[in-house]
Amino acid sequence: MPDFSHETRLMAAGATRVVGVDEVGRGPLAGPVTAAAVRLDPARIPEGLDDSKRLSPALRARLAAELHAVAEVSIVHVAPAEIDRVNILQAALAAMLRAVGGLNHAPCHVLIDGPRLPDALPCPGTAIVRGDGSCLSIAAASIVAKV
Repeated sequence: MPDFSHETRLMAAGATRVVGVDEVGRGPLAGPVTAAAVRLDPARIPEGLDDSKRLSPALRARLAAELHAVAEVSIVHVAPAEIDRVNILQAALAAMLRAVGGLNHAPCHVLIDGPRLPDALPCPGTAIVRGDGSCLSIAAASIVAKV
């Protein structure tokens, strides 16, 4: 189960706005890639956050609605034409970067699901392989992106 330890460690070091980022749509052969950036309020974390792949569609939808109500959320879609032009990896990284840029408040640190960070992040970042299963902010982004 994901927990809030990554965020807690970063906040203790002075990062007041920690954001989780994840994307969906890299596996299918057609369609957009979608990325979400989510900044959780430590006092209002919804119960049941987990890797979106481990949740039922109904629970994902309920949690996504709750996240929209209690967290700062940004969602970005990259169209198939851009994917075809730059390749799926670059499109996914661009979607993540744009999702971070779409937040109302600039983050102090970004936690990204996967092995690499997008270039030109506006702040420090940490790539966490399988982060959606270990980090609550990334799990939240995973849910929002999938819904």
